Amino acid sequence: MQGYEFIDHTADVGIVARGKTIEDVFINAARGMVSLIVDPESVSEKVRREIAVEGADREELLVSWLNELLYLFDAESLVFSRFEITSLSETSLKGAAYGEKVDPARHEIKTQVKAATYHQLKIEKESGGFRGRVIFDI
Repeated sequence: MQGYEFIDHTADVGIVARGKTIEDVFINAARGMVSLIVDPESVSEKVRREIAVEGADREELLVSWLNELLYLFDAESLVFSRFEITSLSETSLKGAAYGEKVDPARHEIKTQVKAATYHQLKIEKESGGFRGRVIFDI
């Protein structure tokens, strides 16, 4: 099970990420977002980036987490294939992302994701775990 699925949204694309824990939802949302951009199987773990973000609540924290990963893609040409959360509260997250610099010979850019948005953003408990929904501006 990949832990995420894509949802249709007018002019944008969304992801529903699931997991047994909230941390799993954040990790699976990141995996889903990366799979929109490149084939995650093509990304090697050559670089580790520490990531720390804050938000007013868990929903805002999810957007901050995903947008920080997009910032690293845009500013440093880094693409990631593995994620870990080391600390997560209602308002802060610390973790790491593993990946490498984009190599045009190996990384075909499928979709240019501009940002994770607050539109229809939701994290909720469901049977067997948690579910998060996020829409991306593309």
